[in-house]
Parts: sequence; structure tokens; C-alpha cells
Amino acid sequence: MMKHVKRLGLSAVTGLATALCCASVASAATATVGATNPPPPHPQQSEEVFGLTARPTQINNVDVPPPGNSQGDELIVTGDLIRSSATVGRFDEVCTVTRTGPTDTSDLQCQLTLSLPGGQITVQGVFAIGSAGPGDITLAITGGTGLYRTAHGFIHAVNTNSAETQLTVHLIR
Repeated sequence: MMKHVKRLGLSAVTGLATALCCASVASAATATVGATNPPPPHPQQSEEVFGLTARPTQINNVDVPPPGNSQGDELIVTGDLIRSSATVGRFDEVCTVTRTGPTDTSDLQCQLTLSLPGGQITVQGVFAIGSAGPGDITLAITGGTGLYRTAHGFIHAVNTNSAETQLTVHLIR
């Protein structure tokens, strides 16, 4: 199985990106691709910032040949989105290894959907995983449905423990 991606999935995502998104409990942050913050929103747009906790409920790894950490391996995760101790939605995420490097490092391309009351928010991006894990992850909001049909912005994900990832959603619409 994929050493890092398997470790990521079993400890908690992700994603955002898992991580929310594909994230492990990392003791030290590593540099991530696209981790810089975008410029402030256009004056006529408003930015809404809110927090969510992602708790994975199902995780699966797909190890394509050759065995071990290789290009094309996938991590599939679904889970609950929590706000103030209440479940407010769910997330569904697929991450694919797009590049492997020395010492078993990898780049992951992740697509994520946050299903919330009133619609969905879609998220995607690429981040690097080193020996200490991915560190903090920042992924782009690429669109949405319903109340979020004009959504853009970004989501920042940080693991808080082995079973949760804190998401800070920077939603512009």
C-alpha cells in the first residue's frame, strides 16, 4: 500500500485537502504547493470566513501497479463536517498521487466536495507530502451549487489530532 497516503488516510484527513483534505498528524509543517494566500477580494465582493471540523467516517486506498507509493495511487475519503459540536454536512474527497520523489515523498492532486445546507462547495489543488506529512494545506474553492453557485476563494486545513482536521473556509461570492 502507499506508505504516506495510507498513513494519511488512517490518521485523519484530509482533506480540506482533505484535507479536510489528505492530511496526517504532522509534528512539523512542510512547504506546500500553492500555500500562499490570494489577494483580497474585489471591493464589490464579500468574503465570509468560517470554520468547520472534518471527521472522516470512511477511508479507502487504491494501490495501482507498481506496488507501493506510485503515480496513480488514490485515497478516497468521506466524512462529517462539524460546526459547534453539530454535524452540518459532509465531505467527499479523492486524492491521486501525481508525482513521487526521493525518500518516498509525493505530490497529491485532490478534489473535494463540501455538502452543506443550501448547496455544495467544490475544492481542489495539489500539495506535497514529505516525511513529516503534508503540514498545513491550502486549496482553491473552484465553484459550487445552490447558495454557493458563485463561490470562489480558498480553504486552509490544519490537523488538530489524529481524527480531525480544522478547516478555515474563505468563501467569496
